[in-house]
Amino acid sequence: MTGLLLLGLTIAVYLISKRIYASSTKMYASPLIITPLAMILFLLLMGIPYESYNAGGKWLTDLLQPATIAFAIPLHKNFKVLKKHAAEIAAGVFSGTVIAVLSSMLLAKWLHLSGELATSLVPRSVTTPIAMSISQSIGGVPSITAVFVILTGVLGTLMGPTVLRLFRIDNEIARGVSLGTAAHGTGTSKAFELSSLTGTISSISMILTALFSIGLAPALLAVFLH
Repeated sequence: MTGLLLLGLTIAVYLISKRIYASSTKMYASPLIITPLAMILFLLLMGIPYESYNAGGKWLTDLLQPATIAFAIPLHKNFKVLKKHAAEIAAGVFSGTVIAVLSSMLLAKWLHLSGELATSLVPRSVTTPIAMSISQSIGGVPSITAVFVILTGVLGTLMGPTVLRLFRIDNEIARGVSLGTAAHGTGTSKAFELSSLTGTISSISMILTALFSIGLAPALLAVFLH
């Protein structure tokens, strides 16, 4: 029962923070930031262990897979645009994926991370369910990878729009590829706020990033550690 109550509380906090974000449009008011911080603070103050929370919270985690599949709807609606720009999207995502993996390895080296921590950082730009699978396959710790993925998504969502404005990137295709490749699901959520097409491109970019990472992460990691 405690798990279900905490699940309900999480949803309530999310809905409230979503209304706050809708009225302020400030990224620091995003439900993706407020909800986890509020729940972490609540659990700490109440002395509730994570296991008790996860008894209900796991249902939210399980919904990640069908939520990812639901991105197929806008993909279908914008299929003609995707087909027209398929080569550009694939090239952009591939180069972005290579940079993401290599930068993760360099960051791990700069922070003097080694072993499981270093490999757990590598798939940080991939959507959570797939990132955890990649992490496990290359010797990382999936739960630690999930933390890195969340941090990457939040930072990408916070910084992404500013970077796009600074470099005057206003093309919907380019914006979608940038946000989807760099910030996966959270970036895609922000992309849909910009426009439906930007969100759609971000969706396919997120999926392609995951597919490319499955092959690139182990290969580049092997070369880097050689």
